[in-house]
Parts: sequence; structure tokens; C-alpha cells
Amino acid sequence: MKSVLIIGMGRFGYHLAHKMKALGNDVMIVDRDASRVNEIAEEFTDSHIGDCCNAAVIRSLGVGSMDLCFVSIGEDFQSSLIITTLLKHEGAKKVVAKANQEIQAELLLRIGADEIIYPERDLAENLAVRYSANNVFDYIQLTPEYSIYEIPVPTSWNSKTIQEVDVRKKHKVNIVAVKGKNALQPMPGADYVFRPEDHIMVIGKPNDVLKLTEKRKH
Repeated sequence: MKSVLIIGMGRFGYHLAHKMKALGNDVMIVDRDASRVNEIAEEFTDSHIGDCCNAAVIRSLGVGSMDLCFVSIGEDFQSSLIITTLLKHEGAKKVVAKANQEIQAELLLRIGADEIIYPERDLAENLAVRYSANNVFDYIQLTPEYSIYEIPVPTSWNSKTIQEVDVRKKHKVNIVAVKGKNALQPMPGADYVFRPEDHIMVIGKPNDVLKLTEKRKH
């Protein structure tokens, strides 16, 4: 369990807080909009109303004891800069800030943000990959070259083992998990036998993975 501070309860901040709490973390939320905080206060018992551009407000939150601090303010970029600066000044261990543009990310990093997230950009890229290719159910970019894809098992692989298919040598991808109807099996062994209903989680370059999706008969 981690102690997490999330500043800004817009749609992104709320969904982030909700998921963080569901994963068992200790979540504190803050927003300067009293009506927004009161609306979700029953769900987040450690909730505060305050303007985090005020150094006294940041100081009162005890950010030095938090494992993670998220600045999830979307529209008011000046506030994001001020809050990030104050968090680092008060000893925050790790500050993750939301940005909409590269120039915003550059400025946030310069003043001390440890990591930048681009929710809108990442969602758009994910959707573009999923809907421009056949049979891609999910997608996570790891680096500019490599990503993880969830795809169905190519028809020709059914009833064969991973070793028989020789996935890594012939197709230049690695299988990191197999997703069946009721369970996820991470790091399946070479003797795993593929079934028609399986989805596979593979890591590889886009061109290599998308070749596999074309092997699936519709």
C-alpha cells in the first residue's frame, strides 16, 4: 500500500483516485472547489478543500510523508507549475504531473516534476492503434520501438505449443501472458498449448505484431 496525494478532482483526477483506492492505496484528495470535494467526500474520507497554490495549504498536507503526489490539474497550467514547485519545496518524494503539450512537460520537469503523464495523448494513441488494426484488443506503449499488445491467437497456432510455433524466432515477438476465459497466465511455459479462445499478450515492434493479427481468420 502506498500513500497517495491527488490534487485536482476533474475527471482524470477522480478516476485516478478511484482506481488508486480500489488497488488498496491510502488516498488523499484535494481540490479548491468545495462542491466537487463534498460531492465525493463519502468515497474519499481523507478529502480536503483548499487552494494548493497557497504554500500554507501544501504545508498542511504533510506531503513529505507521501509516497506519490499527483498534480492532475488540466486547464490551469500556471497552477500546475506553482503546485509542482511547492510540492518539491516541501519535500515531496515523487511528483507526477499532468501535461497536455510537450512545452508544458518541459517546464514541469525543469521545476522539479519527477514524471509527466499525457492522458489525452496516450488515450488517443491507444485508440488509434486499436481501431486501425484488426484484432488488437489492448495496447500499451513501452518505448518508441516496443509495445505490449493483446491479440487473439492466430488460427494456425491452435492446438500447438509455444515451442512448436517457435514464436520468438519465427515471429520476433515474446509472449508475456495468455488470457483465457477465466484466468490470466503470466509467462506461460514452452509446453503451453494454444486454444482458439485464447488471447495472447505479446511484446514486440508494431510491424511484427500486426503481421500476426493478419494471420487471424475473421
